[in-house]
Amino acid sequence: MRTIKSEILGELNQKGSIAGWWGSEPIEIPFFDNTKMQINYGEFLPEEDPKFIEEADQAIKAFLGKSKKDREAISHLVYKNCMDFLNQIVLQESDQIFIDMKDKNDIWNHVKHFRHGGINLSRRPHRDQDIYLEIDCRCGWEQEHGLKLVFRQGRQITRVSAMDGWLTDADANGTPDTEDELLNKFLQGTKP
Repeated sequence: MRTIKSEILGELNQKGSIAGWWGSEPIEIPFFDNTKMQINYGEFLPEEDPKFIEEADQAIKAFLGKSKKDREAISHLVYKNCMDFLNQIVLQESDQIFIDMKDKNDIWNHVKHFRHGGINLSRRPHRDQDIYLEIDCRCGWEQEHGLKLVFRQGRQITRVSAMDGWLTDADANGTPDTEDELLNKFLQGTKP
């Protein structure tokens, strides 16, 4: 079995026979109240991207510095994702809990991270080719496509969306990065 070494995570093992996918042992994630999660490096071949591990380590270090307070700072974005979705469907009785929600931080009671039990880091394949950290989640309002949280460089949220395979809204919509609201806030150094 092939392994790679991270200064932050230690050894990551190649995931099965899938070239380019590597997984760590589960570690505590302060952003999710110290829930243990695996960190995965995706679409990464060491011989083709020698700077990936160093850049991924920086992103992981930045993300591990985030706490419940940082999670609550983006509650309004997750709540907006919920409301945008509910405004596009025929409401069910079970959706009333979201409409009646008084504290936007309560939205996290309806979000469960799940993708392979972990957090995935990959390089955006075009444009900035930066490192993005993504967490795919199940959520109570959108059972089919769930919720995706993406942090550029692990530092700042740059996408809150359904799980659609894209790292940025700009890529998903085929628009310039400057038209991507959250990505543009990252570029300008402003908070979401």
